[in-house]
Amino acid sequence: MLNSLTRLSPCLLLVVVALASCSKAPRVTVDPPVVIDTPKTLFNLDSLPREISNRFTFTEGASVDKDGNVFFVDQPNSQIWKYATNGTLSLFMDHSGYSNGMFIDKDGKLIACADEHNELWEIDIATHAVKVLVTNYMGKLLNGPNDVWVHPNGTIYFTDPFYARAWWTRVKKTQLTSEGVYYLPAGAATPVELVDTLKKPNGILGTPDGKFLYVADISANLTYKYTINADGKLSNAKLFCRDGSDGMALDNFGNLYLTNGNDGVHVYNTKGEKVITIPVPKIPSNVCFSGKDKNILFITARQSIYTLKMNVKGVE
Repeated sequence: MLNSLTRLSPCLLLVVVALASCSKAPRVTVDPPVVIDTPKTLFNLDSLPREISNRFTFTEGASVDKDGNVFFVDQPNSQIWKYATNGTLSLFMDHSGYSNGMFIDKDGKLIACADEHNELWEIDIATHAVKVLVTNYMGKLLNGPNDVWVHPNGTIYFTDPFYARAWWTRVKKTQLTSEGVYYLPAGAATPVELVDTLKKPNGILGTPDGKFLYVADISANLTYKYTINADGKLSNAKLFCRDGSDGMALDNFGNLYLTNGNDGVHVYNTKGEKVITIPVPKIPSNVCFSGKDKNILFITARQSIYTLKMNVKGVE
């Protein structure tokens, strides 16, 4: 979830970059992005996101299946909801382990960051059966898995920041010292920490070819782009843009959609140049492309969900 953010001073940014060359973090290079003043035609600029419902407490975790249906969470109520391509809104699962970020893998399974007990779940959409994939890291309680992406080969990548939850008895980190980025190879039972130097990793998303991974450090207000190696580990870290994010989405032109602003969804092109801000009445937390043609931008924003017809299509 979003917290109040502050931008790094130049000196502090240098410290972050220096630290990234140590420990588990791949070496970071910095290429300052150039802000584009003229917006691209991604959607009808006379259109605004349309509110579908405002019945929720806090919406998050937008994830789309192969047919274009969206699954999202109302996290404080421990519920997962479904918004179908025909416009039907229905409760998919009650008592969802206070799921947060989610992603639907190539087999149609819903991978959920269930932070009631700091776990990673696999949910069978057809039967609602739950399989717990991750319960700890090296015997230690995770901070609270927050967002997740599944590589085409089945490897799972997830972020583990610490946000104190009202449904926990603990109020501070007690076991892990870092807020890390992890991966879980297909079929494995134990995750591996890949990056341990980010301040608060949150949004995570890979490219559909499985070659690159975007990770947002939401507290540092930065997003990085990593190369995914053949062994699943990360290298060649680059500062993609000076903007953090909660949930993320990609379109078929490679534009990256970030949810980290009071003013709406921020869109960046492949060079890390800001293209446009899509205005949203409430602070967005997550985003995906929905609909049968994957051309409907679906936005979770506090108590509400919104849609906006786009001239581009989403990729997963």
